Amino acid sequence: MDQINKFGKDSMDMAMNSFGAWTKNAQAIASEVADYSKKSFEHSAAAWEKLIGAKSLEKAVEVQSEYLKSSYEDFIAQSTKLGELYVDLAKEAYKPFEGVLAKTAAMK
Repeated sequence: MDQINKFGKDSMDMAMNSFGAWTKNAQAIASEVADYSKKSFEHSAAAWEKLIGAKSLEKAVEVQSEYLKSSYEDFIAQSTKLGELYVDLAKEAYKPFEGVLAKTAAMK
């Protein structure tokens, strides 16, 4: 009976630790997405103002090209950062179960 209770407690501890890691990393991802969205909106508004103020077609094309280039670079950087955050989430959520999986593999 003691072994069953210990197993139940250990299982609950692993689940809670995994849930805690999931929550912490999900908050980091949500915060990162919100920050990127805000930055992207501000960048778009600034580019729009420059575009409206362009005195020639050449200047308008230049403003638009700069905006597209920087937007693409920001998007790639953000995608990379989010990818890393998702990898961290998976690693952290898996950690509490490593010991159990190692014991299970050793039993085979």
